[in-house]
Parts: sequence; structure tokens; C-alpha cells
Amino acid sequence: MPSPDKEATVRLTSEQIIERLVDAATTLLAEAGPSEIKARSVAEAAQVSTMSVYYHLGGLPELLQAVVDRGFQNLALAFEAVPASDDPAADLFGIALACRQLAQANPHLYDLMFGLATRRGYRQLRPARSGSAAQSEAFQTAYSILVSQCARFVGSGRIRGGENPEVIATQLWSCVHGFVTLELGGHFAQFPDPVDQVLQPTMVNLLVGLGDTVESAQSSLVNALRAHSRESDRSAADPPARG
Repeated sequence: MPSPDKEATVRLTSEQIIERLVDAATTLLAEAGPSEIKARSVAEAAQVSTMSVYYHLGGLPELLQAVVDRGFQNLALAFEAVPASDDPAADLFGIALACRQLAQANPHLYDLMFGLATRRGYRQLRPARSGSAAQSEAFQTAYSILVSQCARFVGSGRIRGGENPEVIATQLWSCVHGFVTLELGGHFAQFPDPVDQVLQPTMVNLLVGLGDTVESAQSSLVNALRAHSRESDRSAADPPARG
């Protein structure tokens, strides 16, 4: 007689099995790092057969790509959750803080999303089949939110006219990604508050370089920090319901 787990697996749809596998792989990545992402360990955590990884996804590279896509989808949701205000610079900094928060919640996932981590270490993740297109689509969904916010900033009149929002988005993305990566690597241990002492002045310098004033840039980033703190307190006081 088949075990209850096997019977439950048979009743699952392909989408449900993939969801289980991606959930399990994401959790294992957070708890144990890339070396533990193996077909057998992920399937066991997902309570499905090892063959499910190959049958429903094609293999381990495809599973990793699905995890990466999930990561960028969550990043887009985090960007969208930043409370909108009438200060586009504050909203941009809110996006930067949301990116940092997601990275700190699962550093290995963040590394994997940006091609730094694989199962056995930190190196470029090879695309799975045509997975690079899927990764690009998931990335672009999050990136387009950043570009839209940069367009608001350009339209505010606080910086030089004629600036390209996508170029600004690339500069901001590089700034935040560099900060997050260095912070995750422990390179800011000498700073009691890396956000205040490193990220905030770096972004002020970037905004001023685009034509904003020091006073306006600093005021916007302080406002963003306050809004982020309020949102974090609200989330801690009212955690999401578990299904």
C-alpha cells in the first residue's frame, strides 16, 4: 500500500508540486546555503519524489532558475509595497531599503539571484535551457518599478533636465547592489550603522551629482528612513496570517 505522502503527491497538480519544490529549495537555501540544494534533499523537504524535480522542472538547474525567478518576483512585491509619497527621492530610498531588507532575510537567495551563488559555491549560475529569458523577465519586472520611480524623480524638477530615468536607475541599482553585497560580506563591520554611515551619504552624493541640493537629498532620505521604520514596526505588530 502506498504511503500517505505518496498518495498526497499523486493528488497534487504539476503547479502545486513545483510550488512545493521552489518553497523547499528557498528555505533550504536560507537555512543551509547553496551546498544543500540537491534534488534529493529538496524533494524530501517538499514531501515529493526525487523524480518530481526532473519530471516537472527538467532538473536542478531549472529548479534553481525557478528559485531565482521567485526571488525577483518577491523583490518586485517589496518595491511595490514601499508607501508612495509626494517625495520621489524618499520613495527611491525606500526601494533601496526594501532591497536591503530582502537581501538580509535570505542572503544566499540574493547571491543566487545575481549570479554569485550556486550549489557548490559562488560563481556564475549557468542558464537552464531557455531560463535566461525567464530570469530577464522576472528581473525586468522589478527593475521597471525602479525606472518608473526614477522617471518621477526626473519629472520633479529637483535635478538637471534631460536626465535619462533608465540611466539613473542603473546608477542607483549599482549603488544599492554594491552596498548590499559588501554588507552581506561583512565589509562594513566597523560601522555601527552602515545605512546611516555608508548607504545614506552615498545616495546623497549620487542625488547631488544629478543636480539635487544636499539639504533636499538629506531631508528625503531621513523621511524615507522614518517611513521604513514605521512600516517595519507595523509589520512586526501585525504579521501576515499563515495558511
